Amino acid sequence: MQGKSRTDELNAEIQECVFELTGRIIEHAERLAHRLAVPGICIKVLHMLDAPMAMKDLGKRMHCDPSFVTAIADMLEKRGLARREAHPGDRRIKNLILTGDGRDLKQHMEAELTARMPWSRGLNDDERAQLLALIRKLLSADPPARQAGPGEDTADASPAAAGSTSPPDAAGEVDTTPGLTPAPAPR
Repeated sequence: MQGKSRTDELNAEIQECVFELTGRIIEHAERLAHRLAVPGICIKVLHMLDAPMAMKDLGKRMHCDPSFVTAIADMLEKRGLARREAHPGDRRIKNLILTGDGRDLKQHMEAELTARMPWSRGLNDDERAQLLALIRKLLSADPPARQAGPGEDTADASPAAAGSTSPPDAAGEVDTTPGLTPAPAPR
């Protein structure tokens, strides 16, 4: 058996670097959450809430159970960062809305995270534009996988594997929010 091809070597190095970068981003977000005295998951939710959002839609975007979204909403409400409000078109639907304090914390959090991201410190504007173009290309090449139902294998649960030809809806696209996803397994 021959050694790895150049492509295999590059792929392994890219994977290792992406895991390292992801770990650093998660670490920055977790330290910020600790400093702001909010649970780490609140960082992700604050980032996502630009406008009132139905709690079920928030759960879909976060890929989590509705009961977990309820717990998050409870945490945010307890801290005065968000409130639940009936949807104007369907009172059975509850929207989660940031309060003034929530918007202020979100703005502060976003500024701090941006300042700490490696591309903010290590790349000039042309390099950032190149990185952004490459990330967008990667995201469009690998659409988000749909969640598998009970007993289904998630390995073949992507829209392409399921025969879907429709593009993912914007709300379900890949979430690149820093932090709050499982850290890569230690080597």
